[in-house]
Amino acid sequence: MEQIASFTVDHIKLQRGIYVSRKDKVGEEILTTFDIRMTRPNVEPIMDTAPMHAIEHLGATYLRNHNEYKDRIIYFGPMGCRTGFYLILAGDYESKDVVELVKGLYEFIKDYEGEVPGASPVCCGNYLDINLPMAKYLANDYLNTTIYGITEDRLVYPE
Repeated sequence: MEQIASFTVDHIKLQRGIYVSRKDKVGEEILTTFDIRMTRPNVEPIMDTAPMHAIEHLGATYLRNHNEYKDRIIYFGPMGCRTGFYLILAGDYESKDVVELVKGLYEFIKDYEGEVPGASPVCCGNYLDINLPMAKYLANDYLNTTIYGITEDRLVYPE
């Protein structure tokens, strides 16, 4: 079998950042998949599932209600390796195009107060596995270490 593109990225060199993972043509539309890398693979600890679950719920809620992007959001969800999230947008984008969107998303999570949207047995299949305080901590950390003052080397996969 042919190796998929995401497995060809050198994860030893990969830093926290926002990267275009792939672009797919579906009909006449381009779908852009972003790799929102919150921890450095194989160097920093992976994220626990409960805060990732909270980020997923809050992220999906924020993005699907965003004034500019809500009609372009296809998917937001965790990576299996628990080092970040995938964001899929309808349209042909570069990483620099979504920095403000990602910044707004993580600021929303960092500042969020109240019940996590969809965190109930009716709305979620694992509603007890959500950790809002740690999600807020991780969002703040990602903002401060990566998003605020992001540089080009954190927007393009390493060679």
